[in-house]
Amino acid sequence: MPDGAIGEHPGRGRGRTGRPPLTDERKARIRLEIARAAVELFVDQGVTATTGEQIARAVGLSTRTLWRYFPGKESCVSPLFAAGIDAVAAALRTWPAGAPLEDALERVSTSGEGPLVRPEPPRVRTLLRLTRTEPGLRAVWLQAHDEAEPVFARALADRAGLGAVDLRSEIQAAMLNAALRTAVEHYAWRTDEAEPDPATARSELAATIRSALGVAANGIT
Repeated sequence: MPDGAIGEHPGRGRGRTGRPPLTDERKARIRLEIARAAVELFVDQGVTATTGEQIARAVGLSTRTLWRYFPGKESCVSPLFAAGIDAVAAALRTWPAGAPLEDALERVSTSGEGPLVRPEPPRVRTLLRLTRTEPGLRAVWLQAHDEAEPVFARALADRAGLGAVDLRSEIQAAMLNAALRTAVEHYAWRTDEAEPDPATARSELAATIRSALGVAANGIT
């Protein structure tokens, strides 16, 4: 496919024609398509053996266009790592007073909208295993959580009726963020090597996250 074939406007001069600019929604879909292709390639053949050209080809893009979406091949999976931020934040904003935190986030951790998302958990679990030995992937994983923390802090401040994020909400967000990250890593790194079926994997992940949130909730009340 020629570079720029996906919705890029070739020019703005009089008499020129071309496709309209991509919408933000369409860009997000393309980023997710790239992420899914990248995770499949990383898991199947390893990060080192995977090239940007292969990822681009898998989704029908030129390599040059791929780099307009992501700065490097490892960062191509960032939409998968970051996809749960808005869902978790929304759940925090509507967290009923007096309800356990683990109950408030139950739907997020079981629906595939949370910290581990589509493709199904077994596939992403294998990707997360790679973050232990691939520094580039580890950096992307930690960056996703770094970006999540202020979002969680804002949600917790909103829940408390605060006009601005304060120290308490920042500390609560850091605790929650650490609990989610640790739970997912525990699930990915310490379970059996054999991949369970998707339903079992999602159930196991949800149970691990629930346990971690129960611990964190002692300091987020």
